[in-house]
Amino acid sequence: MAPAPPMPKPLQRLRQSLQVGNLWLSVLSLASRRKIYAYNLPESIDRAFHFSPSRLLVYLVLYRLEAEGLLHSAEDGRRRYYSLTPKGRQALADGKRLLKQRAAEL
Repeated sequence: MAPAPPMPKPLQRLRQSLQVGNLWLSVLSLASRRKIYAYNLPESIDRAFHFSPSRLLVYLVLYRLEAEGLLHSAEDGRRRYYSLTPKGRQALADGKRLLKQRAAEL
């Protein structure tokens, strides 16, 4: 089987924007399914969404989402787990709706 042709640069930039630029949507989506553990989150994102953000970026996004009231964290032993708040569930729904709307406009 022949390797896939290289992706054009504009499509690479779009992919980067949709993945890393909207990492918060991926985090909220995973948190809507179950409690998430920050350390394992890059691997979980890779499995679910096929890209692997840096651990530092993931922590920054988690802290921001918690500060905005979209996630809540709690200690469980030595680990901190994050769960979706009602405000986070609404933000996830709004983000999905906006992406679908934008895709339909294109």
